[in-house]
Amino acid sequence: MDYKKVAKEINDALGEDNIQAAAHCATRLRLVLKDSSKVDQKALDSNEAVKGTFEANDQFQIIIGAGDVNNVYDELIKITNVKEASTADLKAVASNGKKNNPIMAFIKVLSDIFVPIVPALVAGGLLMALNNVLTAQDLFGPQSVVELFPNVKDFASIINLLASAPFAFLPILVGFSATKRFGGNPYLGAAMAMAMVMPDLVNGYGVANAIADGSMPYWHIFGMDVAQAGYQGSVLPVLAVSWILATLEKFFHKRIPNAFDFTFTPMLAIVITGFLTFIVVGPMMRIVSDGLTNGLVWLYDTTGAVGLGVFGLFYSPIVITGLHQSFPAIETTLLAEVARTGGSFIFPVASMANVGQGGATLAIMLLTKNKKQKSLATSASISAMLGITEPAIFGVNLKLKFPFICGMIASGVACLFIGAFHVLSVAMGPASVIGFISIAPKSISYFMIGIVISICVGFVTTYVYGKRHMEVFVGDDETAGEVAVEINEDPEASVAAVQDEVLASPVSGTPISLKEVNDPVFAQEMMGKGIAVIPEKGIIYAPADGELTVIYDSKHAYGLRTMNGAEVLIHIGIDTVGLKGEGFETNRKYGELVKKGDILGTVDLEKIKQAGLDSTVMMIITNTDDYAAVEAIELSKVDGGQDLLAVSAHYEN
Repeated sequence: MDYKKVAKEINDALGEDNIQAAAHCATRLRLVLKDSSKVDQKALDSNEAVKGTFEANDQFQIIIGAGDVNNVYDELIKITNVKEASTADLKAVASNGKKNNPIMAFIKVLSDIFVPIVPALVAGGLLMALNNVLTAQDLFGPQSVVELFPNVKDFASIINLLASAPFAFLPILVGFSATKRFGGNPYLGAAMAMAMVMPDLVNGYGVANAIADGSMPYWHIFGMDVAQAGYQGSVLPVLAVSWILATLEKFFHKRIPNAFDFTFTPMLAIVITGFLTFIVVGPMMRIVSDGLTNGLVWLYDTTGAVGLGVFGLFYSPIVITGLHQSFPAIETTLLAEVARTGGSFIFPVASMANVGQGGATLAIMLLTKNKKQKSLATSASISAMLGITEPAIFGVNLKLKFPFICGMIASGVACLFIGAFHVLSVAMGPASVIGFISIAPKSISYFMIGIVISICVGFVTTYVYGKRHMEVFVGDDETAGEVAVEINEDPEASVAAVQDEVLASPVSGTPISLKEVNDPVFAQEMMGKGIAVIPEKGIIYAPADGELTVIYDSKHAYGLRTMNGAEVLIHIGIDTVGLKGEGFETNRKYGELVKKGDILGTVDLEKIKQAGLDSTVMMIITNTDDYAAVEAIELSKVDGGQDLLAVSAHYEN
């Protein structure tokens, strides 16, 4: 790569004197721009050295790749005379003069609390959907499945038991997660939540009736009558209680001597929080929670199809802002009281919005002749149909603008339709084409019609508009043609001499798909295909025999060229370059030869978590295009140095 030439081309595309501050990490340039509207995006997209671009946290990020990004950065600094900065400095520049948004901060807290417990709710929700299929009337006929086949009655009973557990004991899940998020001991949070759902209390779902018919038992404390009411299915009361508990625990930790802290802090925190819960906080937050739920139900009942259509129209823009992260808290409340609310209207809307964006992306896949864009649109459209829209929205639709708008319109039309037929979900599940499993049985057919409407409207409107305005794609087509000719002139020279091999996991932990990684560069495979691992231990291993081609001072990433030709990037955590090497150790050097399974270094995983960062380890094959396939070996758990990723070379018949 001609680093000076690439740096000049990037600077020209960004606009004259438009860079305010610049830094880089292991894979990308991170820039704060004075005016992002000056960026010539088409020039960046057509630059072979640029693997992708995106904007996040007020930073314009340009993906170059490990081993090259630092050299391009050095040349860019020379050309622009911009002062070099660390990623921490860059964040400070980006946020300079901006006030913290309390609403976004609150949403971030809700997201941190509910995201960890969503798998339990989804599991319970899908089992609940299965139970509905087995027990619902008029789904397959006038009788339910259990009535038609009595032998499956006990099977359905166990399914119902498993499905109900996460919702019946929801406060325990929320108490554990929320207390941990607020800085307290999560086990104390779980213990306090257990007290709120004890069988000795009146079940939370029957509190209103018990008060109405005068059967509610009371404790008589300090001259007050305190209702012995449970909080099954509650969310807001537990959130408030968890915050109080964590605050008290931290208060006592600071003031009680170490000799007594372990014994008395938990007891004092629990007993004070317990009395406050049943006397003041619980009853007050129950009123707030009931008011919120009743308000949402009233809004849905009042505005009906029109209100749902408007919500559907703006759901995708809401996703961009991150506001949708607060929806699980609301949806959980609606589902926990399904007998009163009828279910949740949020899940059907999310499903329509997701497949609408998928339909628009599918149209782009057929319209464009740019191989890079076509490949991304193909995978992104399938991903969106299955409920993951980030690749479609950020990788394709927003860049071209009109597909995103067409997807919004598709969602609005589909939501208008499902709103007219009162389609509600009775469980949490995948907001996608297979979301029907979480829909009330009587509404499944209307839900599927809505899905078809959203896909078709998104596809047709995007395709028709794109056909009439083909100049949008002309530049991309010409560039793609020129690049193809240049590469194909010498096919042998364009593909490295690579061979089949199996790479080992760089760390012990739980393997996940790259698409699940919370970073668009890795999730959209801009750097190449590979695998990610949620680490359980902080030892980093060499995935194969080879030469170390990249080692940063921050020690958060390694580059390795294997003996068989694979170019591998091991990236430890997300945005961990900002730690400046704190918590990372290595004695390896650039150019050193290593053997498969050798220890490259160590990382303090707790240090990463304390910094509020994601510790996921990514292993990327950066020369993916040289291979016929890059495939992960399916494992639920993996040890460091254990085979995990297979790469297959192209072979002529």
